Amino acid sequence: MDPEYLIDLFDPFGPVTPKRMFGGLGVYHDGLMFALVADGIVYLKVDEQTIPLFEAAGARPFVYQGKAKPVQMSYWTTPEEAIDDPDAMKVWAERAYSAALRGKNS
Repeated sequence: MDPEYLIDLFDPFGPVTPKRMFGGLGVYHDGLMFALVADGIVYLKVDEQTIPLFEAAGARPFVYQGKAKPVQMSYWTTPEEAIDDPDAMKVWAERAYSAALRGKNS
C-alpha cells in the first residue's frame, strides 16, 4: 500500500509516519504504532475497551498463521464507514491511538 495513501487516510486524525515492517507497514503517530497494513488491509489497534466497538462495526481481527496455530493480534480491520468518511476515520484512529497509549502505560 502506498505510504502517501495512508498519510492522506489519517490526515483528519493528524500526522502519521508509515514504516515498513514484516512485509507490511506500521503506522505511527507521535512515535507510537496504532495501525498496521498487511495484504493491503488497514488494521487498527484495539484493547478490551474498544473491541466491542469494533465488533459492533463489523470489523475483524488480524490473524496470522503461527508455527503451531493461528495467532490473533490486537489489531482489527478498519470499519468500512471510516474508509470513505474522514470524520469517521478520525474517530476510529483516535480510538486506536488511545488503545495503543493504554497498552504502553500498562
